Amino acid sequence: MRVIFMGTPDFSVPALRAIAARHQVVAVYSQPPRAAGRGQKPRPSPVHRAAEDLGLTVRTPETLRDPTDRADFAALGADVAVVVAYGLILPQVVLDAPRLGCLNIHASLLPRWRGAAPIHRAIMAGDAETGVAIMQMQAGLDTGPVLAEARTAIGAQDTTADLHDRLAAMGAELIAATLDRLPLPAVPQPESGVTYAHKIDKAEARIDWTRPAEVVDRQIRALSPFPGAWCLVEGERVKLLRSRLAAGSGPPGRVLSGFTVACGTGAVEVLEAQREGKRPMPAAEVLRGLTLPPLLN
Repeated sequence: MRVIFMGTPDFSVPALRAIAARHQVVAVYSQPPRAAGRGQKPRPSPVHRAAEDLGLTVRTPETLRDPTDRADFAALGADVAVVVAYGLILPQVVLDAPRLGCLNIHASLLPRWRGAAPIHRAIMAGDAETGVAIMQMQAGLDTGPVLAEARTAIGAQDTTADLHDRLAAMGAELIAATLDRLPLPAVPQPESGVTYAHKIDKAEARIDWTRPAEVVDRQIRALSPFPGAWCLVEGERVKLLRSRLAAGSGPPGRVLSGFTVACGTGAVEVLEAQREGKRPMPAAEVLRGLTLPPLLN
């Protein structure tokens, strides 16, 4: 099939590679290079770099509002476009241009967690499972009918980083299989069970030790690696990146032993953390250079 691929971050790269191995990718669309690093030099997106490695044509329009860009898109004569975390809203004329429309890989079991941060929100909410859905795109926010889905359990110590990588691989396998079988029937999403995965606000990252241990543990895992749940240790902001529920109780914020901290109910053991200006480290390594006070805040 003639496929247009549209994506930007690391999550999209496995899908691009899987499709390119089995179909003709006539163009790759990605967000324009952005200033990054110490020198603030423009840096191509992960998808842009992967496409160049594969010898594919890359286009990086700022928007898709320009009539010339829309005409260029239509002129590719694609059978289908695959959209994976592209980062631009597609106007209806673009959605309608490919013969079979535009398909999206979404990292949730729709209609649960439509929107920007489905992996974070699934962990934060304590969901037992999540997955990926292949959706026929419409003008609404993740409202289109679903062609295929794959499920995975959310483990007791899974972080957003863990699920991100697992779902990216699952999505790549699922979209490749879906393209091989097109056209497929698309099942409308049920009207019940709709939830929205609003973008993570950095204000959500500070840990409140008065909350139950289950909530604190999910917050730590959901916000790892970015933006990173944090607490203050003697005035230093320390990010907590991995955790698990632990035995014990005490006043909220009380350090019970090692890096096990009492919460409003129960306790959480921090397994990995990151001090300011340092790399992420196992908790035992962090504690070799950091003395925890009796109470964290």
